[in-house]
Amino acid sequence: MEERSTLNSTEEKEQPLPPKKGGATLSFLTDIARGAAIGVAFIIPGFSGGSVAAILGIYEKLVGAIADIFKTFKKSFFTLLPIAIGMLLGVAALIFPIQWGLRHYPIPTVTLFVGLALGGLPSVTEKVKGKPSPWQIVAGVLALGVAAALSFLPLAGEVDLFALKWWGYLLLIVIGIVGSCALVVPGISGSMLLLIFGYYNPIVDMLLNHLLRGDQIGICLAVFACLGVGIVVGFFAISLLMKFLLKKFPKATHFAIIGFIVGSVPAVYASTIRESSEALSVLYSSPLYWIAAVCLFAIGLGLSLLLVVYAKKSKKQNTEGEK
Repeated sequence: MEERSTLNSTEEKEQPLPPKKGGATLSFLTDIARGAAIGVAFIIPGFSGGSVAAILGIYEKLVGAIADIFKTFKKSFFTLLPIAIGMLLGVAALIFPIQWGLRHYPIPTVTLFVGLALGGLPSVTEKVKGKPSPWQIVAGVLALGVAAALSFLPLAGEVDLFALKWWGYLLLIVIGIVGSCALVVPGISGSMLLLIFGYYNPIVDMLLNHLLRGDQIGICLAVFACLGVGIVVGFFAISLLMKFLLKKFPKATHFAIIGFIVGSVPAVYASTIRESSEALSVLYSSPLYWIAAVCLFAIGLGLSLLLVVYAKKSKKQNTEGEK
């Protein structure tokens, strides 16, 4: 009887403890906040939601959930749900103030997000510890060059979304696939690609000045439906590719991610300057403009570093809890 009692008590000790409700709620809310940051990155030309996901430490989790949605639907759905909620909340809550900031104070506004991006780099660089091989370095350099080169592409004329032919709606699906790059490939800004192809400003204008005000609803819904189809298709296709690369070539892929993130910094400033030439005239005459930019960079850098420290602490606590 004593042996059986001892055995039962040992089995009870070895059984994993159920997750605490408070911990699950905190994790859910944290993923909503991360999703909001990813959504905000989609609004700003030059920034990539994929970069934000990598910096916040959820990139592999996000890509894996998207790629495996048909294999493990329930698990993937509940992984993506808080992130998707956060993205919608982030865009809805911040699209107007960010557009206002980009219009009136473009450099300080984007500098805040540059600080956030650079402050989170340690969360990515820790995954490439050790001596790199030459081709891993090449992957990082090529990625940096591709991201930076985007800023030198000429801008196309803006598209009239209210005068599209039937093939124009099919092209919107392709544009949606391109736009999905902002949420999957770190450092490649889908919003900046849309700007280069002449779709970014018309899409933002249609959303803010027509769809939300109930003007020409039919055309607006058709346009955003086609874009949505393209974004969904791009999500799955690019996520499958990134999952494969992270599995087969993890270190080289992370070197490329770092290159994309660093290369996107000059790209975001270049796209901002091209879009805000009139507002930038203030930059050269007011020292307060520079001071504001430096202060916002420091704030962004500090917040991002705090997020990295918090993420490491949470990961350590979860690992110790599992033991």
